[in-house]
Order: sequence, then structure tokens, then C-alpha cells
Amino acid sequence: MKRYSQQTRLLFAVDCIIFGFDGQELKLLLIQRGFEPCKGQWSLVGGFIQEEESAEDAASRVLKNLSGLDGIYMEQLHTFSSPSRDTVERTVSVAYTALIDIQKYKQQLNEDFHAVWFPINHHPDLIFDHKAMVDLAKEKLRYKAALHPLLLELLPGKFTIPQLQHLYESVYNISFDKGNFSRKILSTKLLVKLTDKDKLSSKKGAFYYKVDRKKYNANFHAFLNFVPDPHMVQHNGAAAWNPKKTT
Repeated sequence: MKRYSQQTRLLFAVDCIIFGFDGQELKLLLIQRGFEPCKGQWSLVGGFIQEEESAEDAASRVLKNLSGLDGIYMEQLHTFSSPSRDTVERTVSVAYTALIDIQKYKQQLNEDFHAVWFPINHHPDLIFDHKAMVDLAKEKLRYKAALHPLLLELLPGKFTIPQLQHLYESVYNISFDKGNFSRKILSTKLLVKLTDKDKLSSKKGAFYYKVDRKKYNANFHAFLNFVPDPHMVQHNGAAAWNPKKTT
């Protein structure tokens, strides 16, 4: 028997949710869809899985073909299988996520499909259920970043506390109290203060820091409860949040 009889055939697709940090804020990679329906509208990087291809291989292939990005580690997020999610034909999609430093992959970005980085919290309307995919990916990222210092992986070799604060604010879509954020970050002992300053943002300047890789690797849970309730923060993002008051 080569096929199961009397079973419905479905299309199988992948969609890639790529978050990238450009040094100031977290962004989302989108492309303009190249075929109907919804041709020309904004979409996640995605495509159909070929017959002799795994979902993981398909995700890597479509990401490279449609954006130029190659060699990126992606994690499976969720399977989206609503019967009505695609307006043409029943299609099940497996979503994958990745978190990258945009500067490291800047030269790879392919503009043939108008691949564009948009701010994570201010992007155009998306086709089908792609917004639900992005929302779920953001929720998962917020929980992970609250428990572990994984966002430090996105920073350049040296950075300022304001730069790190901008990153956290873009992830959680809130404003942090400047003084308390700095104290909370430095209390982890994962950062090393350098002697030089960034004087482009102000006359006084801000000291540069670097990640203490030895402590970072040995104490990956040092940020435990840095954001005690990411779900609460997500739904109260309009107000400034003071990390000192929630610990």
C-alpha cells in the first residue's frame, strides 16, 4: 500500500519568524508576497514543503531563497492548522523562530522579494494568520527573556546600558525606569564596565560595558525573575514599569 485510502490530502508549509536587533531596537523580517492570493501584501518568510523535504530543511531553504539569510538556527514554535487559515486551499503551517544580530547578516539580505526589517511593535498588516504567529513568538520570547539573559547574545562586543534598555523595552513594548533598570542589570554581575564612553548620545556620555562570558556561561539563570510576570507586563505596556517594585 503506497497511500492511505479515503484520507484528505493537505498542503504542508513553513513560516519563519525572524527577530533581529539592529543596535537600537528589535525588528521583524517581512517580505512582500510574490503570488496570489494577497500578492504584494506583507508576509512572513514562508513557503511549501517539498515531497522529499523535512520541515526544518524547508524552513532553511525558503529563508535563504526569499531573504538571502543562511546558516541561521531556528526553533520550531507551533503548528497552525485552522481549516480556514488559507483562503485558497487547506494548508497546515509549521512556524519557526530565530533571534539574530542584524549587523552580522546585513550583507546577506536579499532585496529581490523586498525583504524589510520592521520594528517588532510597529509593522504593517500581515496576510492570513501571520499576526497570530508573530504574537505567539513575541509571547514566547518575553517569557524566555524574563528567565534567562538570552538578549545579551544580540549585543555588540561593547554596549551601553541605555542601548540594553532600548532592547528590553522593544521586546516588552514598555518603558523601564532608567535608574532601577540600571541597578537591576548591574546586580546580576554579568557585565563588565569599560573605561571608554559613548558620547554620541549626550555630552556627558555613557560608559560602555561588555558581557563577562565566564560568568554568563556559568550563571545562565542570573536574570531569573528580572521580569517576574511577562504576561502582566504585556497587557500593561502603556505604563512605565519599575523592575525594583516587582521583585
